Amino acid sequence: MATPLFTSSFFFLLLLHLTAAQSFIGVNYGQVADNLPAPEATAKLLESTSIERVRLYGADPAMIRALADTGIGIMIGVANGDIPAMASDPGVAKNWVAANVLAFYPASKITTINVGNEILYSGDRNLMTQLLPAMQNMENALGAASLAGKIKVSTVHGMSLLRSSDPPSSGSFDPAVTDLLKGLLGFNNATGSQFWVNPYPFFAYQSDPRPETLAFCLFQPNSGRVDSGTKIKYMNMFDAQLDAVRSALNALGFKDVEIGVAETGWPYKGDSTEVGPSIENAKAYVGNLITHLRSLVGTPLMPRKSVDTYLFALYDEDLKPGPTSERSFGLFRPDLTMTFDAGLSKTVTPTPVTPSPKSGAWCVPKEGVSDAQLQANLDYVCGQGIDCSAIQPGGPCFEPNTVASHAAYAMNLLYQTAGKNPWNCDFSQTATLSSTNPSKFLHSVTVVNIS
Repeated sequence: MATPLFTSSFFFLLLLHLTAAQSFIGVNYGQVADNLPAPEATAKLLESTSIERVRLYGADPAMIRALADTGIGIMIGVANGDIPAMASDPGVAKNWVAANVLAFYPASKITTINVGNEILYSGDRNLMTQLLPAMQNMENALGAASLAGKIKVSTVHGMSLLRSSDPPSSGSFDPAVTDLLKGLLGFNNATGSQFWVNPYPFFAYQSDPRPETLAFCLFQPNSGRVDSGTKIKYMNMFDAQLDAVRSALNALGFKDVEIGVAETGWPYKGDSTEVGPSIENAKAYVGNLITHLRSLVGTPLMPRKSVDTYLFALYDEDLKPGPTSERSFGLFRPDLTMTFDAGLSKTVTPTPVTPSPKSGAWCVPKEGVSDAQLQANLDYVCGQGIDCSAIQPGGPCFEPNTVASHAAYAMNLLYQTAGKNPWNCDFSQTATLSSTNPSKFLHSVTVVNIS
């Protein structure tokens, strides 16, 4: 008799697992636009999603007020131009906290204050040296308001801070800014604040536009990349970029400083000369990234936890200069409809059901797919934190012991547990949705179906 793949206790654990992971996903709210919805409408939109944190680049009082009593965490920012005054006069920081924090907290759940954005590569050495004193004055101002520890102070860095990132184990920071960086990291370490970075696999693909690189960047099945230093095989660019930062931090002696992702995303539209922007690629990147974060598998160097991540961005910013892609990262349109479905709707409690012969009940391999490709699909799924123990030796679904059988099990399991989104059954166009139980692959398995 076939062993059921999912029990009631499994679904309970799965629900807890998904709920815990959702708190790690936030979104950037940029305002370089003239067509944004009213703050109140934006707050209601956010409440209708599983997004639990919002990053503001400044401290817009209307948006902070609109988010009051929603329970949504808010990251606010100090403008780069305000840093010199804040660094030289502690009173400036005290007044800033009074106007932008105390006026709204705790009804508005402010969690983090970022002082400046990518200052270490601003080219202004004077501004760079003033960053740490400004952060220290901000921390002291929060302490005077009895908010030290409750609201964290940090700053955001670009990935250009890395001198080396490939392979990840070689990650190191640019020596030109290491002296300043050590002071900032000492502050992060002492206050428990995160080291915020902006990884964009999209830009990595633009510099290396091969099909294999695209799959690696989009969390899609690929042959992986082996780190020559650690022999770890990386299956996606996001993990590789974060582990390069982790290696660089460890090399400076800051192993306890946690990393946060302040921005990451993929444009859904671009100019004809741009490589990579498309609805399909944006949907794949954001949707698969969310699945990866919710799995809590972490990265090879930071396993079994999800890095706090803010997606870029909530809306397009139509007044931004540059190529079309710069204005095309929005997950939602100004009319509050989705640009594409990235799986951010409120999670519905999953319940076991008997598979019914409806369209798209199962994700199965396409006819004629090679064993090599199926093995790549299998490696990909099991590398995302999906529980593949059932198809390991001694597992209830190990037989038949074939690549086709094991891959079909894993591919369908990812599709089902990721929310049954069509893009979770793509696998570089080697899979398809089927209303027929794939028994030819899984002779002795009760196939999973979650509505």
